This record gives sequence, C-alpha cells and structure tokens, in this order.
Amino acid sequence: MGKIERAIISVTDKSGIVDFAKSLSRLGVKIFSTGGTARTIREGGISVTDISDYTGFPEIMDGRVKTLHPMVHGGLLGRRDNPEHVRTMNEHGIKAIDMLVVNLYQFEKTVAEKGVTLDEAIENIDIGGPSMLRSSAKNFKDVTVIVDPDDYKKVLEEMEASGGETTLDTRFQLAKKVFKLTHNYDGAISRYLEKAEL
Repeated sequence: MGKIERAIISVTDKSGIVDFAKSLSRLGVKIFSTGGTARTIREGGISVTDISDYTGFPEIMDGRVKTLHPMVHGGLLGRRDNPEHVRTMNEHGIKAIDMLVVNLYQFEKTVAEKGVTLDEAIENIDIGGPSMLRSSAKNFKDVTVIVDPDDYKKVLEEMEASGGETTLDTRFQLAKKVFKLTHNYDGAISRYLEKAEL
C-alpha cells in the first residue's frame, strides 16, 4: 500500500481523537476534516484542512452535504494499482486518501430518547459517513479505515514500526468491522421506520 500520506477524520465519538491526530501529524500525515471534528483537532494544536477547502465546495443544506464529492470518493475508491484510475485521478486533481477515521451519528441513542419526533430521527440518519466508510472498506487494499477508537493504538503501532504503513491483514480486518457496523446501522434505521408513523 505504501506510506499513509492523507487522512480524513470525521467523528461523532471524539474520545482519543486529538491524541490520535497528533500522532498522525507527527508521522507526516496531512489531515482533512469537517465541522466539529476539525474544530476539536485545531483546538488540540494540530494542523487540519477543511474538506470544503480541499473540494472547493462548501458544506451545504445544514451539513447534509459535505463529503459527498468526487474529490473525496475518488480519493478513497481510486485503485493505486490501476493505471486508468491513477490517470483519472491525476487528470482531475484527485489526491489519494489513504486513511479514513469515521464514526456515525448516534441514531439509536437519538431514537431511544423519549418524545423524539420522526423529523428528529431522520436528521440523525448519517449519509456521508456510511458512504465514505463503504468506499474505504471496498478499497481496503489501499485504504486504512477506522470506525472504532479502540483500533487507534494498533494502527499507530503498525505505522510507527513500518515508516507509516499498515498491513494488508489489518486493513482487511478493519474493513470487515465497517461492513458489520453499516449493516447494524441500517438495521436500526429500518427497525425504527417499521414502527414509525407519519
């Protein structure tokens, strides 16, 4: 895979994220982020680039659209061993994104609250997060994807031991966690909507 050079970080659960981002920065990783996560990382004294500055397109529709962009998904899905993918990325100025750190809006926690409305529940359905997670996990041969803060330590240990890389086996195990998470997440939404009324 090669050295991790760029990472997108966008997390609801911010536990440990400042220390993790600090370690990534020390290893020479350029960090991209959104909204509250970018603010948290900046407040930790770490350099971060807003996704909107990278894509050249602002966050719109109350944050509903911020990472759904070819500069993001092309960077996550582009296969580094496919000359046509590499040519397309170069042609459109798409940079390879080697790491994604995302955890999702807490849908189940929201709908468990007493008196939550259907509209409130709908606004807590994460779209960009699962989309980026699935793109990254599909391309696990080239992208390290993290959904669980408990994995920060293992990933950092591998990167520090190898000059900034992770192993294919680790990337594969992390990708499996992604698809399990998105499966459960969609299941929770489906179960809620089955019982919901307009």
